[in-house]
Amino acid sequence: MYSESDLQAAVDAKVMTPEAAAAFRAHIASVRAAPGADEESFRLITGFNDIFVSIAAVILLVAVAWIGESIHPAIAGVGVAAAAWGLAEYFTRQRRMALPSIVLVLAFAGGVFGSMVGFLVKHGEAIFGNHPAESTMAIIGGAMALVTAGATWLHWKRFMVPITVAAGTAALAATAVALVLSIVGASASPDLVMTLVLVAGLGVFTLAMWWDRSDRVRQTRRSDVAFWLHLLAAPMIAHPIFHLLGVTQGDDIGSGAAVLVVGIYILFGLIALAVDRRALLVSALAYVLFALTQLFNTFGAVELNVALTAFVIGSALLLLSAFWQNARSVVVGFLPAGLADQLPATGRPVSPIPAS
Repeated sequence: MYSESDLQAAVDAKVMTPEAAAAFRAHIASVRAAPGADEESFRLITGFNDIFVSIAAVILLVAVAWIGESIHPAIAGVGVAAAAWGLAEYFTRQRRMALPSIVLVLAFAGGVFGSMVGFLVKHGEAIFGNHPAESTMAIIGGAMALVTAGATWLHWKRFMVPITVAAGTAALAATAVALVLSIVGASASPDLVMTLVLVAGLGVFTLAMWWDRSDRVRQTRRSDVAFWLHLLAAPMIAHPIFHLLGVTQGDDIGSGAAVLVVGIYILFGLIALAVDRRALLVSALAYVLFALTQLFNTFGAVELNVALTAFVIGSALLLLSAFWQNARSVVVGFLPAGLADQLPATGRPVSPIPAS
């Protein structure tokens, strides 16, 4: 499987002409009855070898962490980060293997963060005492996240793996939340923490839209970067909203709250159609399933409430998928022209941009 960015890279390398690439895209769009931009494509695997290499890399990284842990907790993280970088030099920079590259990016970021955690586990008590202040711990956590973000930036500059931007952004978001908690107190209420996560999620969503806006026809690496940012932003937006509504408490919710959850999910659907990204719909799916189950239970369908909920949601999502392009054209058509022109293309001709 080849992504749009791979196709554009072939054009840049003069393996195929721009005309041939355009003809290929038009052919695929006619076969699928949808323009390429609506497919939300990204490259995950090109063959079973991707899975094979990923499994082998995970086994090796676990072994490196295990051996490092026997020497010093911090060495485990350093070893994983170094090994992941070294493996990326071949499997990412030379072989361009998608799934192993994703695994190695996450391992590198986790190794960097884990090395600092290991150091604190070993020496934290001697440096900060038995019971450090909560604000101190929040600052330390923020500093660790910031260092991880810096390391992922270096990784991005070297390997340009799309998910790296999302990993670094997640670290920056954690830094911001930790710094705020260090000011207001790390023992702040869960509602405040969720509010901070929501604000951070909206910031990540804005960044994702910036990347999307730079490639409206989704033919370069920028679209892949936006995909992972949307995937990061969606749970950071959905979970705090439903937490603040009390849906995550595990107790039954009233009919009014259930209707509100369904209404928010519909709003998420409209946003997903407008920006041509499905992550919000997936992240909020569990909450709307729970809300609809409560509604069916309220109206007397006790024995079949779960089945009816699954039938309604499953049918609705399949219909939405089948008519995604048509529904999106309607939604975008209601938006002001200036805003619509900033969103991903809806099948209208758009001038391509240089590959990144």
